[in-house]
Amino acid sequence: DKYIASSWQAMLPKLEAAQEVLTNEKATQAEVDSACDALTRAYLNLRLKPNKDLLADLINKANGLNSASYTTNTWAVVENEVIKAQAVLNNPEASEAEVKAAEKALTKALEGLEPVKLGDATTSVKTGDNSLTGIFAGLTMLSLAGLSLLRRKED
Repeated sequence: DKYIASSWQAMLPKLEAAQEVLTNEKATQAEVDSACDALTRAYLNLRLKPNKDLLADLINKANGLNSASYTTNTWAVVENEVIKAQAVLNNPEASEAEVKAAEKALTKALEGLEPVKLGDATTSVKTGDNSLTGIFAGLTMLSLAGLSLLRRKED
């Protein structure tokens, strides 16, 4: 499970052939040498699975950002790099070089994000939340209704 599946599967037939030669007491030196060479090449072609934790963290960071806070052009670059990085993250055959390249490209795209400037007409940024105004208005109305009911009872 530490190796990329395709490289492991390519080595298994060589390993089985070498084990057969090993158990064959009548194997010639040429057969032993051939099996040893084939197994050594297969072993050297094994590829470890690259660590994708940093790439996953970068994707999560990018997905957690608010697109309305950044210029359209720089956000488009980040979106494009997130799609590419997600493909590498989901590829079980991705090499260490592919993972590093995706990390570098996404990091560069995130560093290149430009915040929207005030007065920029291309994008509007929601700056406030009006939900508290509604709550206070509702509480005021309930208070007035309760006060009028209380006065009616007193009369």
